Amino acid sequence: MTNIMYSVKWYQTRGEAVRVTRKQAAANREKVLDVAGTLFRERGFDGIGVADIMKRAGLTHGGFYFQFASKDDLAAETTARVLGKAGWQERLTGKADPSFGDVVRAYLSPRHRDDPGTGCLISALGSDAARQPRAVRRAFTDGFRNRIDALLKLGPGRSQAARREKALATMAGLVGALILSRAADAGADAIVMGAYGHSRLRERVLGGATRTVLESMTVPVMMSH
Repeated sequence: MTNIMYSVKWYQTRGEAVRVTRKQAAANREKVLDVAGTLFRERGFDGIGVADIMKRAGLTHGGFYFQFASKDDLAAETTARVLGKAGWQERLTGKADPSFGDVVRAYLSPRHRDDPGTGCLISALGSDAARQPRAVRRAFTDGFRNRIDALLKLGPGRSQAARREKALATMAGLVGALILSRAADAGADAIVMGAYGHSRLRERVLGGATRTVLESMTVPVMMSH
Protein backbone atom coordinates (compact mmCIF):
# COMPACT_ATOMS: atom_id res chain seq x y z
CA MET A 1 0.00 0.00 0.00
CA THR A 2 1.33 3.41 -0.97
CA ASN A 3 1.19 6.26 1.54
CA ILE A 4 0.81 9.78 0.13
CA MET A 5 2.04 12.66 2.26
CA TYR A 6 0.69 16.20 1.78
CA SER A 7 2.53 19.27 2.94
CA VAL A 8 0.02 21.55 4.62
CA LYS A 9 -0.15 25.00 6.14
CA TRP A 10 -2.44 26.05 8.95
CA TYR A 11 -4.04 29.48 8.66
CA GLN A 12 -5.73 31.11 11.62
CA THR A 13 -8.90 32.92 10.63
CA ARG A 14 -11.78 34.04 12.82
CA GLY A 15 -10.46 31.96 15.67
CA GLU A 16 -10.40 28.74 13.66
CA ALA A 17 -7.43 26.93 12.15
CA VAL A 18 -7.84 26.23 8.44
CA ARG A 19 -5.65 23.59 6.79
CA VAL A 20 -4.43 24.39 3.29
CA THR A 21 -2.19 22.12 1.20
CA ARG A 22 0.94 23.56 -0.35
CA LYS A 23 -0.61 23.15 -3.80
CA GLN A 24 -3.74 25.04 -2.76
CA ALA A 25 -1.66 27.75 -1.08
CA ALA A 26 0.27 28.25 -4.32
CA ALA A 27 -2.98 28.43 -6.30
CA ASN A 28 -4.38 30.97 -3.83
CA ARG A 29 -1.25 33.08 -4.17
CA GLU A 30 -1.56 33.12 -7.95
CA LYS A 31 -5.21 34.11 -7.63
CA VAL A 32 -4.31 37.04 -5.36
CA LEU A 33 -1.64 38.20 -7.81
CA ASP A 34 -4.08 38.00 -10.72
CA VAL A 35 -6.75 39.97 -8.87
CA ALA A 36 -4.25 42.52 -7.60
CA GLY A 37 -2.93 43.02 -11.13
CA THR A 38 -6.41 43.96 -12.30
CA LEU A 39 -7.48 46.07 -9.31
CA PHE A 40 -4.22 48.00 -9.03
CA ARG A 41 -4.49 48.96 -12.70
CA GLU A 42 -8.14 49.94 -12.31
CA ARG A 43 -7.88 51.89 -9.02
CA GLY A 44 -4.20 52.62 -8.41
CA PHE A 45 -1.84 51.21 -5.80
CA ASP A 46 -3.35 53.37 -3.08
CA GLY A 47 -6.94 53.11 -4.29
CA ILE A 48 -7.54 49.53 -3.16
CA GLY A 49 -6.84 47.79 0.13
CA VAL A 50 -5.77 44.29 1.06
CA ALA A 51 -9.21 43.39 2.39
CA ASP A 52 -10.90 44.23 -0.93
CA ILE A 53 -8.27 42.39 -2.95
CA MET A 54 -8.70 39.25 -0.85
CA LYS A 55 -12.48 39.52 -1.02
CA ARG A 56 -12.39 39.77 -4.82
CA ALA A 57 -10.11 36.72 -4.87
CA GLY A 58 -12.64 34.82 -2.75
CA LEU A 59 -10.20 34.44 0.16
CA THR A 60 -10.13 35.59 3.75
CA HIS A 61 -8.19 38.66 4.83
CA GLY A 62 -6.36 36.65 7.47
CA GLY A 63 -4.56 34.48 4.93
CA PHE A 64 -2.88 37.41 3.17
CA TYR A 65 0.09 37.74 5.50
CA PHE A 66 0.94 34.07 5.16
CA GLN A 67 1.53 34.78 1.47
CA PHE A 68 2.97 38.31 1.40
CA ALA A 69 4.97 40.37 3.87
CA SER A 70 2.95 43.52 3.19
CA LYS A 71 0.80 45.30 0.64
CA ASP A 72 3.98 46.90 -0.73
CA ASP A 73 5.40 43.41 -1.22
CA LEU A 74 2.26 42.47 -3.16
CA ALA A 75 2.49 45.64 -5.26
CA ALA A 76 6.13 44.96 -6.16
CA GLU A 77 5.51 41.32 -7.06
CA THR A 78 2.39 42.15 -9.04
CA THR A 79 4.23 44.82 -11.01
CA ALA A 80 7.09 42.44 -11.81
CA ARG A 81 4.66 39.69 -12.76
CA VAL A 82 2.53 41.80 -15.10
CA LEU A 83 5.42 43.57 -16.82
CA GLY A 84 7.53 40.43 -16.95
CA LYS A 85 5.14 38.45 -19.12
CA ALA A 86 6.55 37.89 -22.57
CA GLY A 87 4.49 38.50 -25.69
CA TRP A 88 2.73 41.70 -24.61
CA GLN A 89 2.59 42.96 -28.20
CA GLU A 90 0.83 39.77 -29.33
CA ARG A 91 -1.71 40.01 -26.51
CA LEU A 92 -2.31 43.70 -27.17
CA THR A 93 -2.85 43.34 -30.90
CA GLY A 94 -4.28 39.83 -31.06
CA LYS A 95 -1.75 39.02 -33.79
CA ALA A 96 0.97 36.38 -33.76
CA ASP A 97 3.48 38.61 -35.55
CA PRO A 98 2.43 42.25 -35.09
CA SER A 99 4.13 45.14 -36.85
CA PHE A 100 5.21 48.39 -35.23
CA GLY A 101 2.10 50.06 -36.62
CA ASP A 102 -0.13 47.30 -35.25
CA VAL A 103 1.22 47.91 -31.75
CA VAL A 104 0.76 51.68 -32.00
CA ARG A 105 -2.81 51.45 -33.23
CA ALA A 106 -3.81 48.81 -30.67
CA TYR A 107 -2.17 50.68 -27.80
CA LEU A 108 -4.00 53.90 -28.69
CA SER A 109 -7.34 52.24 -29.37
CA PRO A 110 -10.52 53.10 -27.43
CA ARG A 111 -10.71 49.44 -26.38
CA HIS A 112 -7.33 49.61 -24.65
CA ARG A 113 -8.11 53.01 -23.15
CA ASP A 114 -11.44 51.90 -21.72
CA ASP A 115 -10.12 48.68 -20.12
CA PRO A 116 -7.20 49.67 -17.86
CA GLY A 117 -7.63 46.59 -15.67
CA THR A 118 -6.25 44.31 -18.38
CA GLY A 119 -4.21 46.91 -20.25
CA CYS A 120 -0.72 48.34 -19.98
CA LEU A 121 0.42 48.68 -16.39
CA ILE A 122 2.86 51.44 -17.34
CA SER A 123 0.13 53.85 -18.45
CA ALA A 124 -2.24 52.74 -15.69
CA LEU A 125 0.22 53.08 -12.80
CA GLY A 126 3.14 55.16 -14.06
CA SER A 127 2.31 58.21 -11.95
CA ASP A 128 1.52 56.03 -8.93
CA ALA A 129 4.80 54.15 -9.17
CA ALA A 130 6.82 57.31 -8.59
CA ARG A 131 5.32 57.53 -5.07
CA GLN A 132 5.77 53.87 -4.16
CA PRO A 133 8.60 52.21 -2.17
CA ARG A 134 11.86 51.35 -3.89
CA ALA A 135 10.91 47.70 -4.48
CA VAL A 136 7.88 48.74 -6.52
CA ARG A 137 9.83 51.34 -8.47
CA ARG A 138 12.58 48.83 -9.21
CA ALA A 139 10.06 46.28 -10.52
CA PHE A 140 8.44 49.01 -12.61
CA THR A 141 11.79 50.11 -14.04
CA ASP A 142 12.86 46.56 -14.90
CA GLY A 143 9.51 45.94 -16.56
CA PHE A 144 9.73 49.17 -18.53
CA ARG A 145 13.17 48.15 -19.84
CA ASN A 146 11.73 44.82 -20.96
CA ARG A 147 8.94 46.59 -22.85
CA ILE A 148 11.44 48.88 -24.57
CA ASP A 149 13.62 45.92 -25.55
CA ALA A 150 10.62 44.22 -27.13
CA LEU A 151 9.44 47.37 -28.92
CA LEU A 152 12.84 48.26 -30.39
CA LYS A 153 12.88 44.93 -32.24
CA LEU A 154 9.88 46.14 -34.24
CA GLY A 155 10.96 49.72 -34.86
CA PRO A 156 13.16 51.21 -37.58
CA GLY A 157 16.71 52.45 -37.20
CA ARG A 158 20.13 51.87 -38.70
CA SER A 159 21.71 50.99 -35.36
CA GLN A 160 20.76 49.52 -32.01
CA ALA A 161 21.15 52.95 -30.41
CA ALA A 162 18.86 54.55 -33.01
CA ARG A 163 16.20 51.88 -32.55
CA ARG A 164 16.36 52.23 -28.77
CA GLU A 165 15.96 55.99 -29.00
CA LYS A 166 12.95 55.55 -31.28
CA ALA A 167 11.45 52.92 -28.95
CA LEU A 168 11.85 55.19 -25.91
CA ALA A 169 10.29 58.16 -27.69
CA THR A 170 7.46 56.01 -29.01
CA MET A 171 6.67 54.47 -25.63
CA ALA A 172 6.69 57.91 -24.00
CA GLY A 173 4.24 59.16 -26.62
CA LEU A 174 1.97 56.14 -26.33
CA VAL A 175 1.82 56.21 -22.53
CA GLY A 176 1.31 59.98 -22.40
CA ALA A 177 -1.45 59.93 -25.00
CA LEU A 178 -3.31 57.12 -23.25
CA ILE A 179 -3.11 58.88 -19.87
CA LEU A 180 -4.41 62.14 -21.37
CA SER A 181 -7.24 60.38 -23.17
CA ARG A 182 -8.29 58.62 -19.96
CA ALA A 183 -8.04 61.84 -17.97
CA ALA A 184 -10.56 63.66 -20.18
CA ASP A 185 -13.71 63.93 -18.10
CA ALA A 186 -16.22 61.46 -19.51
CA GLY A 187 -19.05 63.46 -17.95
CA ALA A 188 -18.04 66.91 -19.18
CA ASP A 189 -20.09 68.65 -21.83
CA ALA A 190 -17.16 70.71 -23.08
CA ILE A 191 -13.46 71.22 -22.53
CA VAL A 192 -12.34 74.85 -22.44
CA MET A 193 -9.09 74.18 -24.26
CA GLY A 194 -10.29 73.89 -27.84
CA ALA A 195 -13.93 73.73 -26.70
CA TYR A 196 -14.17 70.06 -27.65
CA GLY A 197 -16.85 67.86 -26.17
CA HIS A 198 -15.44 65.08 -24.01
CA SER A 199 -15.80 62.29 -26.55
CA ARG A 200 -14.32 64.36 -29.37
CA LEU A 201 -11.35 65.42 -27.26
CA ARG A 202 -10.63 61.89 -26.08
CA GLU A 203 -10.70 60.53 -29.62
CA ARG A 204 -8.57 63.40 -30.95
CA VAL A 205 -5.89 62.62 -28.36
CA LEU A 206 -5.70 58.99 -29.48
CA GLY A 207 -6.03 59.73 -33.18
CA GLY A 208 -3.57 62.59 -33.19
CA ALA A 209 -0.96 60.66 -31.27
CA THR A 210 -1.36 57.63 -33.53
CA ARG A 211 -0.81 59.70 -36.66
CA THR A 212 2.14 61.55 -35.15
CA VAL A 213 3.92 58.38 -34.07
CA LEU A 214 3.37 56.61 -37.37
CA GLU A 215 4.28 59.66 -39.47
CA SER A 216 7.59 59.95 -37.60
CA MET A 217 8.68 56.54 -38.85
CA THR A 218 11.68 56.51 -41.16
CA VAL A 219 10.33 53.61 -43.19
CA PRO A 220 6.88 53.26 -44.80
CA VAL A 221 4.12 51.98 -42.51
CA MET A 222 0.99 50.49 -44.05
CA MET A 223 -2.23 51.96 -42.69
CA SER A 224 -5.51 50.04 -42.71
CA HIS A 225 -9.07 50.56 -41.50
